[in-house]
Amino acid sequence: MADPKGFLNHGREVAKTRPVAERVKDWNEVYVPGSLLPIISKQAGRCMDCGIPFCHNGCPLGNLIPEWNDYAYREDWAAASERLHATNNFPEFTGRLCPAPCESACVLGINQPPVTIKNVEVSIIDKAWETGDVAPQIPERLSGKTVAVIGSGPAGLAAAQQLTRAGHTVAVYERADRVGGLLRYGIPEFKMEKRHINRRIEQMRAEGTRFRTGVEIGRDINARDLKKRYDAIVIAAGATTARDLPVPGRELKGIYQAMEYLPLANKVQEGDYVTAPISAEGKHVVVIGGGDTGADCVGTAHRQGAASVTQLEIMPRPNDERHPTNQPWPTFPMLYKVTSAHEEGGERVYSVSTTHFEGDEDGNVQWLHLTEVEFIDGRLTPKPGTERKIPAQLVTLAMGFTGTDRENGLVEQFGLDLDERGNIARDADFQTNVPGVFVAGDAGRGQSLIVWAIAEGRSAARGVDRYLTGASDLPAPIRPTDRALAV
Repeated sequence: MADPKGFLNHGREVAKTRPVAERVKDWNEVYVPGSLLPIISKQAGRCMDCGIPFCHNGCPLGNLIPEWNDYAYREDWAAASERLHATNNFPEFTGRLCPAPCESACVLGINQPPVTIKNVEVSIIDKAWETGDVAPQIPERLSGKTVAVIGSGPAGLAAAQQLTRAGHTVAVYERADRVGGLLRYGIPEFKMEKRHINRRIEQMRAEGTRFRTGVEIGRDINARDLKKRYDAIVIAAGATTARDLPVPGRELKGIYQAMEYLPLANKVQEGDYVTAPISAEGKHVVVIGGGDTGADCVGTAHRQGAASVTQLEIMPRPNDERHPTNQPWPTFPMLYKVTSAHEEGGERVYSVSTTHFEGDEDGNVQWLHLTEVEFIDGRLTPKPGTERKIPAQLVTLAMGFTGTDRENGLVEQFGLDLDERGNIARDADFQTNVPGVFVAGDAGRGQSLIVWAIAEGRSAARGVDRYLTGASDLPAPIRPTDRALAV
């Protein structure tokens, strides 16, 4: 156990953020560099090393949280890094982007603020990179088997790294011009600087993984032809079909899907543009959707110099605290969350629905008309007399995703079966109805968390390894049917 009285002697302290006035002028991560290391030993010492660590139940990866908390408390960073990497290929991603369902399941959280598990995690991995404890793990021998991974998001990268380390020759195909999927172009720089992706890619290249960017399977290469060239295939193409808003005026200029808007801001940081082709500068911005992607749009609009930012959500405002009846510990509660983007300004409006858009004589959106809604007989129903309009010169739709891309021909060319939710169906080994073709991440699970994507990539890699060799020593933290507390 780390510190037997740690949870009694020390309160919860989290990473400090830079002042709003400073950080909205740049695209660097919002946290004060180095602010965690002076406090992280005490914070890790708050871990009680529970007889039953429910934090494991909240984490799809099965992270060995009490173990690396203990090492972090003792400042044995090398051992902490080894324990962290035993279950997670990319803790610098999850330590910055995961909503930390492990903390919601922390036993200390029953009656105190939980352990800062996420902050401890990111401190361990950042220290490991600093001290050189992250090194390529080159396989001792090659199997002679080849694997293609379609998609370079967290699921595809996790599967590729596991399979490369098992001795297979792996090529990752990415339709964008750079590796990383939504980590690269969907997550803004102020949430995770892309240098973290770049150095992981260099590690994977040193291990033997090959990357093919600017190649879309289904369009540039026929899926059937790809199958002939490789012994196995992992589809980790994500759930990129965005949910649309079919209301009058949707065709007006200035209304975009979030994943049309966010990647362009990231491309500015990559040096592809001087200014983003779609910019919020000087405009009244409305973000439709109250989730994390919506918050990313809010933070991006602030940095582009928006005149105003309003975020709309059709559901009621969540509670500030866990409800003991319908969201009891250790479930992952839906709570009111103030992200760094919300700290920077803007207005959040709940229980409203967009009725239509209004434009000017040139076809540019100018106004968004909305109405308040309420639940009646279990259905969201407009409230009479609550109609109003708000200025909207740039609108981003951040309402989630409905499934994997069906327009590029990949599903049809492989001849894949879909489940009742429109995701690619798979068995207990993550294999589809087509022998040798596997699926991991959002393409098979539906839109979900980054920690689930990595867990699925690791589990699918085990299925592929067993398919190719007849047995596998690779870990498989989850099964496709798992619906644990962190959904």
